Amino acid sequence: MFLPVHERFINQAKEKLSQDQRVRGLLAGCSMMTKTMDEYSDLDLIIVYDSAYQEQVMNQRLDIAEGLGKLLSGFTGEHVGEPRVVICLYGPEPLHVDLKFVTLEELNIRIENPLILWERDQEISRIFEETSPSHPYPSAQWIEDRFWVWIHYGATKLGRGEWFELIDHITFIRGTVLGPLVLMRNGQLPRGVRKLEQYGVSEIAELKKTIPLHSSESCYHALKSTIHIYKRLRQHSDGLVLKEEAEHVSIAYLEKVYASLIN
Repeated sequence: MFLPVHERFINQAKEKLSQDQRVRGLLAGCSMMTKTMDEYSDLDLIIVYDSAYQEQVMNQRLDIAEGLGKLLSGFTGEHVGEPRVVICLYGPEPLHVDLKFVTLEELNIRIENPLILWERDQEISRIFEETSPSHPYPSAQWIEDRFWVWIHYGATKLGRGEWFELIDHITFIRGTVLGPLVLMRNGQLPRGVRKLEQYGVSEIAELKKTIPLHSSESCYHALKSTIHIYKRLRQHSDGLVLKEEAEHVSIAYLEKVYASLIN
């Protein structure tokens, strides 16, 4: 559902950015691109600019964001490893907008073809015609190589009684391993746990068991459920070299730690 607040902002952004000769186009990704927007959707916009102005634009990206509307708060995305992004909250009617600043050349390597809202001289269309997007998929071996180390780490937090830390750690595993694997099995892109309730319906009851309460017993059972789901999901991976010794050692350590807590 495309709301008036979305439309107003996009029209205003196109008008403002088209006046900046450094800017070559405005694109939209995520839910707007896939036509799945609803009343809770934010805007994921990509501002494409001439690489000759890269240093200037990157230094001024907050100023550019401020020029697109009433910016209540905005900050750059270093905390998520993406300094090109400015994360914004506009008002007076609240609207979350992520603005990603990319050069024309950077569009050659992309994970999807965003919706072109406006472009100058058909440059972006030509790039999309001549190159193809490629979405990164997690390697089953990459996950297997790390999973049992993550389980052992969780067991150490259980033993120390650092339950908040352990709850965050289990959440990390769910978003990095379980969610992507479930989504891929259901023909979706591996975007963490995004829309898992929609596309992983048959797995929901089991996944809910990986959400612990703040107690040693609940955290232990959440870790055990995490292990159980992963071992089932990895069966669908061809050519996977199992880290069997790491698996046995980490599970045995988890059991030893939990036994020491209840005895």
